[in-house]
Amino acid sequence: MVSPDEFTLQKLYDLNGLVALVTGGGTGIGLMIAQGLAANGARVYITGRRAEVLDRVVDEWSRKRGDSMGSMIAIVMDVTNKESIQVVVDKLTSDEGKLHILVNNAGQSGPKSPELNNPTPTSPKDADEVGKYLFAQESFEEWSSLFTINAFSTYFVTVAFLGLLEKGSHDRPGFSSSVINVTSISGLVKLAQRHFAYNSAKAAASHITKMLSTEFALKGIPVRVNAIAPGVYETEMTHDVIDGQQATDAVGMPVVSVPAKRPGSAVEMAGTAVYLASPAAGYMNGQEIVIDGGYVAVNPARV
Repeated sequence: MVSPDEFTLQKLYDLNGLVALVTGGGTGIGLMIAQGLAANGARVYITGRRAEVLDRVVDEWSRKRGDSMGSMIAIVMDVTNKESIQVVVDKLTSDEGKLHILVNNAGQSGPKSPELNNPTPTSPKDADEVGKYLFAQESFEEWSSLFTINAFSTYFVTVAFLGLLEKGSHDRPGFSSSVINVTSISGLVKLAQRHFAYNSAKAAASHITKMLSTEFALKGIPVRVNAIAPGVYETEMTHDVIDGQQATDAVGMPVVSVPAKRPGSAVEMAGTAVYLASPAAGYMNGQEIVIDGGYVAVNPARV
């Protein structure tokens, strides 16, 4: 029989002494996750392109955190630039020599076609109108830029830190380092939600998650790769369209509104990430956890 102590929250979700890196960790979902990891004992590096935002988060966390909580460290990194990524890899190699948790969260919303599903007299209706509207509304350059940060960066950041993650897996018996990719329900639903580019890029990130987990497993690399697919959360990126009850219509004219009738909370997001990073999820690999208040359950999706 397993000792009862092994089933305690302290053992199941023990992050003390672990080193984490969260891209886009200064705001929104990245900050929610960074706070959750640090609150449970991890030392968390938060990255982004705006040093002042990162420094402000670190200062506030340092003032408010409890004695048993981990620290946050700000470090500028552009996830779309290989040289910038390598600088951070070199710094963590020197300062830590290992990495236990990598959260690929950095992303953008990208180009939109707001009239696509609007029930207004001016919105495109027939095939010719719809085709011309979509063709003129967005550009190759916008799509390429969005895929670079929402999909390509997931691949490049993960493989850049893979050696450090492998070293982190040898710290504790039975432990394996964890990559957590923040995807989206927009990559799972069949609705365009007025932004074909964003949904396509997030779908690509979902499949990159599967491929990385498979290739690492086949090569005997002890690094797990999973994803979180959030629904509607109030963040810096979405605050202009989401405010409480408005969350039910913030996902681009859904067939059915969000059953929970509210955005997700920071605690709900952080709790999911803490689970994936912790020993409790040691047997989970190559999976995508949907946390969306029931949206995918009631709308057309590929899951």
